[in-house]
Amino acid sequence: MFERHKGGDSAVLVCLDFGEPDYRDGVDEFVQLVESAGVTPLYIVEGKRARPDPAYFAGSGKAQEIAEAVQAHEAPMVIFNHQLSPAQERNLERVMQCRVIDRTTLILDIFAQRARTAEGKLQVELAQLAHIQTRLIRGWTHLERQKGGIGLRGPGETQLETDRRLIGIRVKRLKDQLATVQKQRATQRRARARRGQFTVSIVGYTNAGKSTLFNALTKAKIYAADQLFATLDTTSRKLFLDTEHSVILSDTVGFIRSLPHTLVAAFRATLEETIEADLLLHVVDVNHPLRDAQVEAVNEVLQEIGAERIPQLMVWNKIDLKGGEPAVLLNEYGKIQAVRLSAMRGNGLDLLRSALVDLMSQPSEEN
Repeated sequence: MFERHKGGDSAVLVCLDFGEPDYRDGVDEFVQLVESAGVTPLYIVEGKRARPDPAYFAGSGKAQEIAEAVQAHEAPMVIFNHQLSPAQERNLERVMQCRVIDRTTLILDIFAQRARTAEGKLQVELAQLAHIQTRLIRGWTHLERQKGGIGLRGPGETQLETDRRLIGIRVKRLKDQLATVQKQRATQRRARARRGQFTVSIVGYTNAGKSTLFNALTKAKIYAADQLFATLDTTSRKLFLDTEHSVILSDTVGFIRSLPHTLVAAFRATLEETIEADLLLHVVDVNHPLRDAQVEAVNEVLQEIGAERIPQLMVWNKIDLKGGEPAVLLNEYGKIQAVRLSAMRGNGLDLLRSALVDLMSQPSEEN
């Protein structure tokens, strides 16, 4: 068994085409994901398959090609733009003789780097442990040995069993702590409801400009950057729309295609701000070639957390990049459907405020 690499800042990337119409754009997004994690792509191995291989995902021949690329570039790591099973990772690592991680592990690593608040760190750790539990056996030679130590094992308990038990204890503790956070958020929401405070949550694909819009509207200074998952932690501010109307505006974590289910589950306490909102501002990068697929990906996550019935106002952002003009778009019934604006330049923010005032005054079933 090889000695596991303890990390690295470079990797060979693997992207396989299973017939997706947007495969090429998906490769570009994957490279951006890898770079967001602080890893330098050394080489990209591509190929076409009808379906994943049960043992090596990419097939034995392609696995050997990847191994040759690893040797040629002296890569300490291979990253797949796909979700791998624990057995597939184990088999691939035997062939590659280096660490192999999948898309889920990559996203979890980015989240771990970006979490700032205590709650965010708790949620990321919980998601990581849920993922690690199924992968304890791979690549660790010491797990097959007995481990002594007072208080660390029962009779005949192996290191693997000890690790599983300790992870289970830690997971329970994290869930208890997040449950406390959940109760605190619920108390805050009930207080807002008693005051009749209208709540709005900003949602959207990662890097669509959510935090930039939040900062532009509220004059806050939360971190915003041209990178995937720049911010993870939910921030709420009171936003005055005019002299008579105000809302509680919340910025939430960005979504992405194939967002790991462990992350969605772990971030449920944060995402409940979205579930309980009166209105969702769905921010979309109007210039992105995959904007329709991104909108669909966001709506899939919203459905998964039970927020699919909350009214949405589409915000077509970044119109300044192609000389677009701010505008309010209406549907065939004359209802407000979307606002075109530039959060970066502040163009169209007045239209968005007016649209929010109009939507607040409408009965919820008509939004």
